[in-house]
Amino acid sequence: MWFRTSLLKFFQNLRYILVGFSHPTTKYHRRVDKIHHFHIGFSSFIRFLFVVSLTLFAWSVDHKFTIENSNFTLDQASALPENSDDASYLYNYNRLRISDTINSDNYYITAIADVVNYVGSEFIQSPNFKYIELLKPDIPFETRTNFYTYDDSGVVYGKLHRLYGGYQEGKHTATLGIQKITMGVGRIWTPTDLYNPKNSFALEPDEVFGVLALSYAYAPSSLSNIRAIVSMKEDKSYKYALSYKAFLDFADFALNFIYSDTIEMYGYEAEGNFFDTGAEWRSEGGYYVSKSLDSEFYQAILGFDYGFQNGITWTVEGYYSSEVFSYEEILQNIKDDILNNLVQSHFYLGSSLSYSFDLAWSGSLMFIESFADERSRFVVPSLTYTLNDNHIISLSAMLNDGSKQSEFGAFGSSYFFNWKWSY
Repeated sequence: MWFRTSLLKFFQNLRYILVGFSHPTTKYHRRVDKIHHFHIGFSSFIRFLFVVSLTLFAWSVDHKFTIENSNFTLDQASALPENSDDASYLYNYNRLRISDTINSDNYYITAIADVVNYVGSEFIQSPNFKYIELLKPDIPFETRTNFYTYDDSGVVYGKLHRLYGGYQEGKHTATLGIQKITMGVGRIWTPTDLYNPKNSFALEPDEVFGVLALSYAYAPSSLSNIRAIVSMKEDKSYKYALSYKAFLDFADFALNFIYSDTIEMYGYEAEGNFFDTGAEWRSEGGYYVSKSLDSEFYQAILGFDYGFQNGITWTVEGYYSSEVFSYEEILQNIKDDILNNLVQSHFYLGSSLSYSFDLAWSGSLMFIESFADERSRFVVPSLTYTLNDNHIISLSAMLNDGSKQSEFGAFGSSYFFNWKWSY
């Protein structure tokens, strides 16, 4: 009972704690310098972490606390096609992540907070960085402090990445808060995921914003699962999702439905073993009714995985869309629910190979071909060295190839070095 009472009080005070994240709006505050803004926002951020830490410490029965730091040094081409010929930026990006998870009986709560730092005067003054400043989760309150610029070459800010709690018992699981909602079965694309879709073209494809949602899952039996989701968006409108999944003898199959003021999706997902070959197949797809775009279209993927005895893992995936969109349409709908579904080609083919040379060294290669009128391709080679369980170093590139009028060829290539450590 004490845990339930504490959990209720914690979420009741969440709105008050997060007030400090909001940007000042009065005329007086707009005149205050940026350093003062950062101190106000960051002090609220630290206060929030302090309250969460004390709460978690008091509850700690099964407690897991981790610190993780990811540091990237990048030589990055401009993300704007009109600047890709002559604009590239050398800068450093660092993310310090603090995570805390506790479990008590059937209850659980997770808090994840980041401190993000960019160093590179040309980059932070570029239009590319202005775009980063605009990116934020689609939720109705601020989870990020103000940006603080120091020494004319660095920017630092804090943000709340995840904060959710829930209850799990037998056939029932309920989760409330800023969480990751996962849908789809694709390895390269997940077109049916209108919450946290995978972005294989990003520096960190699985690094996605949280969703403010209440999710509930019920398992009528060991062979089926029902999930319902209600989320609140930035404009305080709601998005609803319902999914039914059955685990059949030949495949796992699911039906998905998503509805909001701007989109309707009727989708499916399926995956299973490809006879007795050792390969696995997967597919997902959906019919979309976009009210904001006044468009209806269909998208689907089909993919295969195979693990060879010598340690090579091979994935191939095809992506079809009945509708294509221009680069200008994508920019105009950058906050739309289906932004990741606004593709420029009817068909894409992607493939990836990964191989562990030994216990320390591993490598991977991803290749995506766009079959638009002007064909182009996106290639990501990567080499990773695992020093130990807590230190990983990797060297990677994101290579775009094709004519300047093509989807990928319009952008330059980028190279980066990543050192990741955890405690």
